[in-house]
Amino acid sequence: MATWLLKTEPDDYSYDDLVRDGRTIWDGVSNPTACIHIRKIKAGDWALIYHTGKEKRIAGLAKVISDHYEDPKAPGLTAKGDIKRPVVDLEASKEATKSLTLSDIKGDDSFVHEGFELTTNSRLSAMPVPAPIAKKIRSRAGL
Repeated sequence: MATWLLKTEPDDYSYDDLVRDGRTIWDGVSNPTACIHIRKIKAGDWALIYHTGKEKRIAGLAKVISDHYEDPKAPGLTAKGDIKRPVVDLEASKEATKSLTLSDIKGDDSFVHEGFELTTNSRLSAMPVPAPIAKKIRSRAGL
């Protein structure tokens, strides 16, 4: 099972909202690179939910409960025939019990790992998390 980092503005939809709702459709992603990543997400994968804005922290862990599919609110295909706006269904799993911020991650050389885009492209809203980094994030965030 892979681990993904999915970013959200907590004023729009927070991890607490996911806990309240139990499950949600993770939608609203339009960046082409982020959409490429979402198309690779599979049911059974894990998602680290990251709050952007003032918080910039790992907020919790969610279980991916569907493969990606076309956003019913924004249907369409890319020129290559891929789903233009892919979405996945998530289910709340565990809230972070320890603070782990973007500054913590960028300030710790052990988090720097080839392929972990958060350290090089922190504006990307969906990205894979290499297994050793996912393990370290879970530990440091109390997940």
